[in-house]
Amino acid sequence: MAGRPKIFNEKEAVDRATEVFKDKGYDTASADELLGAMGIGKGSFYLAFKGGKQELYARSIKQFSENFHQKLVDQIAKTDNQIDFIKQLFLGLANGSGCDKERGCYLGNALVQLSDKDEDIKKISAELLRKLQQVFAKAIQKAQEIGQIKSTEDSEILAWHLTNLWNGIHVTKRMESSPKILTSIIELNLKVLD
Repeated sequence: MAGRPKIFNEKEAVDRATEVFKDKGYDTASADELLGAMGIGKGSFYLAFKGGKQELYARSIKQFSENFHQKLVDQIAKTDNQIDFIKQLFLGLANGSGCDKERGCYLGNALVQLSDKDEDIKKISAELLRKLQQVFAKAIQKAQEIGQIKSTEDSEILAWHLTNLWNGIHVTKRMESSPKILTSIIELNLKVLD
């Protein structure tokens, strides 16, 4: 017997669970909070997410990652100055306001928290970082071609530098919350784009 058919939208349920994970973190988000936010019962939950909370979290990160990447690609394509857009993206990381939705802090925090503990999260994290690097590399190469930046360094390496900065700033934010200090660190790293 296959059981009762699911009567909820999994994508929407995962989006609602993501909000709980963003607010509480993986470790402190309780099953009751997740189920309440998702609007489903335990039976439906375990039918859809056989791996329980861990599978839900992995799906949350994957779905959020895909949405973040698509939004980033769409936004950068619409701007006249992609290098300035990238700089503003990073400088926005120094200030926590609106961070998760626009700058991917939820993903950065997930990379720091769980990527070394869970193989699925590790794969999702590696894919996210590769995609981020590719977005940066394309923008840098274009900027070099039109003379928008002076650096002749390999665009792929510059893009990995930015990807490392994106990843690293999330680690640093766990120890240092001063927007002034974070801004200084980011500005120093962004000089490669001058």
